[in-house]
This record gives sequence, C-alpha cells and structure tokens, in this order.
Amino acid sequence: MKTSLPILAMVLVSLSITSCNVESKTEPVKHTDISEFFGQWTIDIQGGSVGWLEVRQEKNYLDADLLWVGGSVLPVSNVFLAKDHILMVSRNNNVVRSVDGNNNPVRTQTITNWLEITKEGDKIKGYLLNPRINGKGVDSISMVGTKLPAPPPAPDMNNLKFGAPITLFNGKDLTGWKLINEKNKNGFSVVNGVLTNNPVQVEGAEHIRYGNLRTEQVFEDFNLKLEVNVPEGSNSGIYLRGMYEIQVLDSYKKELDSHNMGAVYSRIKPVVSAEKPAGTWQSVDITLCDRHITVILNGVKIIDNQPVYGPTGGAIISDVFSAGPIYLQGDHGTVQYRNIVLTPIVK
Repeated sequence: MKTSLPILAMVLVSLSITSCNVESKTEPVKHTDISEFFGQWTIDIQGGSVGWLEVRQEKNYLDADLLWVGGSVLPVSNVFLAKDHILMVSRNNNVVRSVDGNNNPVRTQTITNWLEITKEGDKIKGYLLNPRINGKGVDSISMVGTKLPAPPPAPDMNNLKFGAPITLFNGKDLTGWKLINEKNKNGFSVVNGVLTNNPVQVEGAEHIRYGNLRTEQVFEDFNLKLEVNVPEGSNSGIYLRGMYEIQVLDSYKKELDSHNMGAVYSRIKPVVSAEKPAGTWQSVDITLCDRHITVILNGVKIIDNQPVYGPTGGAIISDVFSAGPIYLQGDHGTVQYRNIVLTPIVK
C-alpha cells in the first residue's frame, strides 16, 4: 500500500520531534582529562581476586602495566582514552588453533581482551571484556580501583623496634593455620616436625585443586624468619600480609631474575644470587616495613630495603595499608618449611 505524501511528511515530523525529545533527556557528554588516570591503582576484581594497574605518560605516547589476578606485572598491548572519558586497556594472548603431525603450530590467532575503565570520584570502575576462545560470546568481569600514594621514604632499619617473637609453626600440627579456600584439598601436613606440602596428582584422574595455607592471625609490619627446602624443579611462595609474594623456587645457578628464589615476584629482582642447590635447607630472613622489603637469603642480603609498589600475583588483599596473614603457596609444587618465627615491628 502506498502512503500519501502528506501522511509521510507528518510521520517524519513526528519522528523528528521524538528524536529531539530523546536527545534533550540524555545526559551531557562526560569528559575526563587523561591525567586523572595517571598513577598506580590497586584493583578489587569481581569474585575476590586482586589486580594492579599503572598508567603513565611517556615522551609521546601513553603506557601502562597491568597485573590481573595471577602471574606477573606485564606491559599492556595498548592504552588510550576513548569517548573523552573511557580508558581502554588491552592485552593480547596468542592461541594455537591447529598443529601438524609433529605438534608444530600451523594456525595461531591473537585474542585481545580489554578493560573499559571510567573514573568516578576517587575510584576507577569498569569491566574486563574477554572474548571466549571458541569465538562464541564475551565474558565480562567487573572491577573497582583505588589510587595508591607513593611509598613513604625507606625506613631506618637500624632504629626499628620489635615486639615479642611469635612462633607460627609448632612443629606438631597445623594449629594456627587454615586453607584460604576450604573447598580445595589440603596438601600440607606435618612430617617429622616439618611442615610439608605434597600436592600429588594421580595420572589419568581428574585434576585435584590444592589450596594455599594461611595463618589465622593477621599482621602489620614485621620480620619473618624461616627455613625452606625446595626439591629440584619445584615452586612455592611466601606471601607477606597476603599481598606480596617472596618467591620460593629451585633457581640454583640461574641468571638473576625477578622470578628467582627470594625475589618479590615479578617486582623486585635480587641484586645477587644466594640460592643453595635443590633439596637443601635454606634460611630466609624477610623484613616488611613501610611498604619496603628487605630479604636476606642464606645470610646474604639480596634485596635491601626496596619499595614495593603494589600487590603481586595471587594476592588476596588489595589494601596495602591493611593487616594480613602470612600465606604459603600450596597449589604449585612440593616444599618443606620449618622454624617459622614472626617478630612484629612496634611503631
């Protein structure tokens, strides 16, 4: 059926009026100066995980580093301001789609996930959007970030005051310790007076999810002394206040790296190697004070009162000013601990 010209004109006028009314009700366009995103942010991620973001202006481009849940602090693929108020942060992951008869990659693709972040008051908020590997849909996870002030000046280590030492492990049982996630299997037990983690997997059976062990008590700043024995090729970690991981790894004779034994994982690299061979008891002496960390490994100072700018992968607390537990990584490899003593710093 044909519509007469006058009626069509009336419809167009009506649509035009409706469009104007809709536009008049929309909120004004937001504008955010990019500098409002500059700096370091700790991130609380939907589901209880922790992340960290630093955004900065380089000479002629924007750059950023990102920690998301686990792993290392890594440079992002790209960062830019969109729509004058949304910060876009992208990361790329390479996925092997097919291989040949020798298991060599034939077809790979790059999957990009991205953060869409807005600034609201003194917080940043947004979502991580992650395309599914099969290409069917996008998953999203919400996040809230809090601006981090710069660490204070390094403390005077010679004038620290300490309280009474606290023995965290009694050499008999797991009194004073519990799993972070009670749904996971506990691989920790006491064997001949030694706290031992043995996360055994059964070949051909369903993968067992082992848990991380934490102290029931929480602590602020402190000195922590312990001994650890790492079998060949094994891996664990000691978390300070549930936030900063001191790496436990069989890295004997490996080149210096921020992922080696005694490092603050992916953040602070030891200045010298002091590891002993795998299967040997090693002493670890850690001081955390005013967001600065000192590590003495086997009597050698490998990290000297260095600032730590944010959480490491696997952190369970985002607030760098909050008290937190000591926790031992139990979901990686076999490891043994003994003589665990914490001495609080008194301020």
